[in-house]
Amino acid sequence: MVSKPIPKNTVCLWYDGTALDAATFYAKTFPDSSVDAVHHAPGDFPDGKKGDVLTVNFTVMGIPCVGLNGGPTFKPDEAFSFQVATDDQAETDRLWNAIVGNGGQESACGWCKDKWGLSWQITPRALIEAITDPDPAAAKRAFDAMMTMHKIDIAAIEKARRG
Repeated sequence: MVSKPIPKNTVCLWYDGTALDAATFYAKTFPDSSVDAVHHAPGDFPDGKKGDVLTVNFTVMGIPCVGLNGGPTFKPDEAFSFQVATDDQAETDRLWNAIVGNGGQESACGWCKDKWGLSWQITPRALIEAITDPDPAAAKRAFDAMMTMHKIDIAAIEKARRG
């Protein structure tokens, strides 16, 4: 594994000993993603021992991240999420199903959580176009349809938009 240069700004995500598992899943699931470096603790730390994986540098869809195996104290919540713009229903289904099918859980309006508790918004570009339609009635119909969904159904959004 070749280490990339340290970026100026990095998203740090806290894990309870599973940073490498999460980074590996993201690298396999999302385009332009990779596990870039794995760093082992040079000494014991509150939630681990010398030699344990301490941090994992990884990239998710071009965004540099570091996974910190910091223990169970801090858990991710919906205040942070990755919003993934998808191009079609097949891509929406693939990403949604990968996250939910790997121990994650569904939520409303295109949101889901992976098994590590990180929130993802799997958002078709067609949805954004529909809810920002210059025709307020069309935008409202699309928005109302979205509010009934878990995974976004592009055909249903477009049908609602048309009225």
